[in-house]
Amino acid sequence: MSSIVASLPDFPRVRRYAPGLLLSALLAALAALLSQWQPLSQLGLSALTLAIALGMLAGNSIFPALPAQTVAGVDLARSTLLRAGIVLYGLRISLQDIAAVGWPGLLIGMLMLALTFVIAVHVGTRWLGLDRQTAILIGAGSAICGAAAVMATQPLVRGEEHKVSIAVATVVVFGTLAMLLYPLAYPYLGLSQHAFGLYAGSTIHEVAQVVAVGQSIGPEAANAAVVEKMLRVMLLAPFLLGLSLQSAAANRATASFRTCCAQVHIPWFALLFIAVSAVHSLKLLPTALVAVLVQLDTLLLATAMAAMGLRTRIASLRQAGLQPLKLGLVLFVFLAVGGYCINRAIAALV
Repeated sequence: MSSIVASLPDFPRVRRYAPGLLLSALLAALAALLSQWQPLSQLGLSALTLAIALGMLAGNSIFPALPAQTVAGVDLARSTLLRAGIVLYGLRISLQDIAAVGWPGLLIGMLMLALTFVIAVHVGTRWLGLDRQTAILIGAGSAICGAAAVMATQPLVRGEEHKVSIAVATVVVFGTLAMLLYPLAYPYLGLSQHAFGLYAGSTIHEVAQVVAVGQSIGPEAANAAVVEKMLRVMLLAPFLLGLSLQSAAANRATASFRTCCAQVHIPWFALLFIAVSAVHSLKLLPTALVAVLVQLDTLLLATAMAAMGLRTRIASLRQAGLQPLKLGLVLFVFLAVGGYCINRAIAALV
């Protein structure tokens, strides 16, 4: 790597950021390749989860021995590239996705997001003694879209790298468990393929995991599951805006409402996420360009995840103990059982 850096133009910014960015990008590329390997793809392990795993492996072995000049690029990857990746994530969804599942799918998605997140914060902080940052990150990952939601929430709560890694670990563990159990449970749930797809899409953590479960049942289940999951992803932006407003209100409990609103730090990347989704909905971009940008987005997010892994220390994870996994288990049970009840109740109303 040192020879590559030496060949770069003698621009201060390039030389400052290139080594860390290059290291993070290489790990991300490796994760993307591994995610296409059938044994791993069947487990629903996306490039994002593999990237943070590879990053943690390198971060606790070779990274501490690398020159200090790699740190700046790694930190840039886990901040600026992360936000850029969240913005481009809007190209994966559209307003038509909501229309495809109708108001029942939207209502299910909103209920699951709100209830899962409230349970995560309440149980995590009051019963399990977790700090609020960790509880929020685990709640966001379980309630919305796994690792991508954890990463999008991290800047708002200023979560440390090891807390992000903990939250992503719960997504991997219990999302994988859902992939194994949901297809086995399908014959006993009394759901049509479409209804099962809505159930899976509204309760399983990662997009890749939802796709794997839906496809194991049938095409109708897969289509409904992916659309419902994309709808949950679309709810990420209003969730971030609401979280920003709530955080500002909590920090200024004695301030007036006008003063509180004036000091809210609106996450610009959430607004751009909505804008990109709207542009995608209007089909203003060529299909080929969208496909390229989605691949670029995967690389950006995987690079950010690899960078977070590089800055995570195993010792910090050990200090967290079993409490985060206990919270992940509580949320998994609620998503599986409570989500089934909510899906059946709304289906009965329809």
